[in-house]
Amino acid sequence: MATALILLAAGQGTRMNSDLPKVLHKVAGAPLLHHAMAAGAALAPERVVVVAGHGAEAVAKAALSYDDTVAVVRQEEQLGTGHAVQQALPALEGFEGTVIVLYGDTPFIQAETLDAMLVTGADVTVLGFEAAEPGRYGRLIAHDGALDRILEFKDATEEERAIRLCNSGVIAVEARLLAQLVAGLTNDNAAGEYYLTDIVAAARAMGRTARVVTCDEAETMGVNTRTELARAEAAFQARARAEALDNGVTLSAPETVFFALDTWVGRDAIIGQNVVFGPGVTVESGAEILPFCHLEGCHISRGARVGPFARLRPGAELAEEVHVGNFVEVKNAILDEGVKVGHLTYLGDAHVGEHTNIGAGTVTCNYDGVMKHRTEIGAHAFIGSDTMLVAPVRVGAGALTASGSVITQDVPDGALALGRAKQETKPGLAIKLFEKLRQQKARRAEGGK
Repeated sequence: MATALILLAAGQGTRMNSDLPKVLHKVAGAPLLHHAMAAGAALAPERVVVVAGHGAEAVAKAALSYDDTVAVVRQEEQLGTGHAVQQALPALEGFEGTVIVLYGDTPFIQAETLDAMLVTGADVTVLGFEAAEPGRYGRLIAHDGALDRILEFKDATEEERAIRLCNSGVIAVEARLLAQLVAGLTNDNAAGEYYLTDIVAAARAMGRTARVVTCDEAETMGVNTRTELARAEAAFQARARAEALDNGVTLSAPETVFFALDTWVGRDAIIGQNVVFGPGVTVESGAEILPFCHLEGCHISRGARVGPFARLRPGAELAEEVHVGNFVEVKNAILDEGVKVGHLTYLGDAHVGEHTNIGAGTVTCNYDGVMKHRTEIGAHAFIGSDTMLVAPVRVGAGALTASGSVITQDVPDGALALGRAKQETKPGLAIKLFEKLRQQKARRAEGGK
């Protein structure tokens, strides 16, 4: 069945008290918009249209960063959801199939729920939920799954407001019928807006069928305030942790681990407490992430061990059995099989060959203030503690750098490189110097009284 998506993302979100468009606020390291797009992407839609309004350029950039095939259209005036869909329809010209309307600030609709909306056999299908506290949600007037109409809270009577079956806003309609129904919308209501929800009553008046598919209320969580954003983050993390545990991942302290939208962790991986995953992290089966690590844009292979207190930045690639220890930072660097980087080291813009040992305090000096430069280290090399590798530079296979060296020239395979200043020793001078300093300190203390 051919499907297309319309994602409504034009609202300003004034209750967020922010200059940022509401749909660009982040949950699990990704804009709310990306969550909605991810849910819809599971349907493999033929077309996706994002309707932007407030902060349209930023919204378009975010949408295209997730899927560069989407069409982005503008709703210059925010005149309601029906008006927003009107702006999207030209981008669906020629499409034959079902259109699902989603919302950029409703991040948790599940793919299974959308699948269920596609197989009701009705001309119009609306996603509803039983609300614990219906509040100001629109109410669904339905009998045995057949939907008569949707009432906005503002237009409902007290009796109608007592109904607990509420409207999520998500709707599925055949494309040509949607265009016909939207064209007939009016703004004769309390808010003076064109409500997409009015198409249900219009469809029924035409003799068309409408049905309700229900889901858990948690799926329909919308984000309109900072408080709701925090709740959405908590809801996502709770679900991600449960899924990780179900998939065979060990979480030593689940409530302290934070996942991103696209985090992938393999079975039998072990994740310690207080680990934070930024976007773009893959951890293969059997790897171990020790406590207090921050990972982003990196790949960690089977049997690798990271942390504690390590930071992996975008472009970090760890092969099998690599060990990255405490207070090590890796950025845009490839570490081949069996590399050991024990502690207190920065590796940026580098490639380290297999089974090489990187001593404590090593730094790849990769930035000259304008450009980044690369460091290449061969297999089975030994980089002594406190080595400064001034890129661009190459250290050959099996080579050795002496502790405290500044390496500014290439080191051939199997060579020893020393780059230290000559040490001078002055017998007895330390005693004289300390005595002089103590006298100066005593005079200063005396003068301060």
